[in-house]
Amino acid sequence: MTDLDEALVRAGRYLRRGVVSADLRTLEKTGGREADSFYRDRWSYDKVVRSTHGVNCTGSCSWKVYVKDGIITWEAQQTDYPSAGPDRPDYEPRGCPRGAAFSWYTYSPTRVRYPYVRGVLLEMFREAKAGHGGDPVAAWAEITGHPELAARYKRARGTGGFVRASWDEAVELAAAAYVHTIRTWGPDRIAASSPTARCPTSPVTSPGSPTRRSWSRSSCPGTHSGLASS
Repeated sequence: MTDLDEALVRAGRYLRRGVVSADLRTLEKTGGREADSFYRDRWSYDKVVRSTHGVNCTGSCSWKVYVKDGIITWEAQQTDYPSAGPDRPDYEPRGCPRGAAFSWYTYSPTRVRYPYVRGVLLEMFREAKAGHGGDPVAAWAEITGHPELAARYKRARGTGGFVRASWDEAVELAAAAYVHTIRTWGPDRIAASSPTARCPTSPVTSPGSPTRRSWSRSSCPGTHSGLASS
């Protein structure tokens, strides 16, 4: 080390906080870990609960959900699936990256929390229901059985125009479409499917959870809340 190099190294002691050793080879610092608290708090939790993701994914993978103060902090795959036998591969691990980030969907400001129905369809349904003494099935039969009315709300597909509806009205509209289809063509004309058809458990769990897609011969009511979509 030249005299100039040594002078520069010694001058560096005044530019850095800490204790420099006599040989100028080490620098000791105390503290400076305050930022760790943010990281540690981010991954801290009070309890772990078992859950799954039933909206837009009916694979029903088992997850460990870490909760703090009633808020989901993070998720991890459960690894306690029973063995499928010595001659078959085990199920685990099950769970996709989307499931690992599902809490972001849960607390997203853009999450849909209420039923939305195409405005033109909801208006026609209300008018038809009033004209049939409050019978929702007869109202749906009129809309789908009248070519002009059916074409009116079908033309609105892809153009937005969703309006917020009450849960009771949205469920009534969807149920009316199903009942009308069953009465007219039979129950075998109703079909439901999970968006994650890649999961072998999807057909089993689909009818019992909010599936994204649903079809009936009379066409779906076009709600957008996990009830049905057109």
